[in-house]
Amino acid sequence: MSLYENAVLVLKDHTGGDEDQEGLRAAYLDHLAAHPDGVWKACHAGHVTASALVIDPEHGRVLLTLHRKLRMWLQTGGHCEPGDATLADAALREATEESGIAGLTLLPGGPVRLDKHPIPAPCHWHFDVQYAVLAPPGAQAAISDESLDVRWFAYDEVADVADDSVVRLLEATRARL
Repeated sequence: MSLYENAVLVLKDHTGGDEDQEGLRAAYLDHLAAHPDGVWKACHAGHVTASALVIDPEHGRVLLTLHRKLRMWLQTGGHCEPGDATLADAALREATEESGIAGLTLLPGGPVRLDKHPIPAPCHWHFDVQYAVLAPPGAQAAISDESLDVRWFAYDEVADVADDSVVRLLEATRARL
């Protein structure tokens, strides 16, 4: 199965739970139907990305990265790469690379949320498929080349440092836990 086929399957199976999420799911599927290259950065009409919120439920905290280009506190994530067999693989790879934490595990149940956001030309849109990953006990984060900083934030601190998309991802993740 190709990454494209996996993305279509994941999105067909995803149940977002509310009208906005269902609308995004339909938009993602329409985009992929119109763009067979829609999982790759080279698709200038927009492309699917995979991200993951690194969460430590035992200590009530999440790891956010200060994105080098955007200068915003965000969940880990980014573009799919040829070695990614699935969107979940891409999200886990990105989380591991950007957090420096070995032994992350995906929260069961597939993607937690979908978030479509504009980006500068030539790409125009990210169709982000958002997962959550659980940090192992004693996890120590390290700053990657893509980040200015990584830092643990208590659940109640996230709204003070991150945008609404990260807050919604945290809420959905906590609801799944």
